[in-house]
Formats: sequence, C-alpha cells, structure tokens
Amino acid sequence: MRHLILLLPIALAACAATGSGGTAITVDAASRGQALAGANCIVQTGAGSWNVTTPATVEVGAPSGDLRVICNKAGYRTSETVYRPSNPLGSSVGLGAGGGGGNVGVGVGLSFPISLGGGRYPSSVTVEMNPQ
Repeated sequence: MRHLILLLPIALAACAATGSGGTAITVDAASRGQALAGANCIVQTGAGSWNVTTPATVEVGAPSGDLRVICNKAGYRTSETVYRPSNPLGSSVGLGAGGGGGNVGVGVGLSFPISLGGGRYPSSVTVEMNPQ
C-alpha cells in the first residue's frame, strides 16, 4: 500500500499535464504543383472559424474537432480539405497494487485516462485547386 501512495502523485501530475497549447497552421493553396497566392480560405475547427488569404498563418488554438479548410479564387473551383487531429500518444494507464498474506489476497486498481492534448493538427495545409 505504501508503494501505491508513492505512485499517486505521479499519476495525478500526468493527468494535470494533458492540456495542449495553441496551434499555428500555415495555409497555402496550389494549382498543378505551383503556389497560388491570393486564394480566400475559411479555416474551421470546433472552436471557431477564421477567414484568411493565402499564404497565411492562423492560430487555431488547441485541437477541437476536425480541421476544415475551404478555399476559392476566381478562375478556380472551390476546394476543401479536411484533417482529423492525430493522437499518436493517447492511451489509458492503469496502476495497481496488490498484496496478501497466507491464502488471503488484497488488490487495489486505479485507472487514469491520459489523452495528452487530444491530438494535433498538421502545422501546414496546402489546398489543391483546379482551374474551372
């Protein structure tokens, strides 16, 4: 039981460190592999929506739902790109301690879900646009 009490502060610190800071995303448009400046884009997440003109960098905050980038420019078809936040480190950690004497056993189990920020958006998004 003494070991469990020693592990508890570590587990609680891990839970407190699951937040994530802001995320800056560079938004570009391209057509046939060539950069396309001046496209009007809407960047959307679950936290809000931002209007930008390419090339641009937008601060979207912590990941919240899918990232959608919709761009349009005269002479080109409207194009949309959708990204789901990646979460390579998400997991669930279980801590346990057990002990017993003779034929009697005692066990204690604790589970702390740890998602480490809820995922990440890509740092750069390029929307491919096709001429009309």
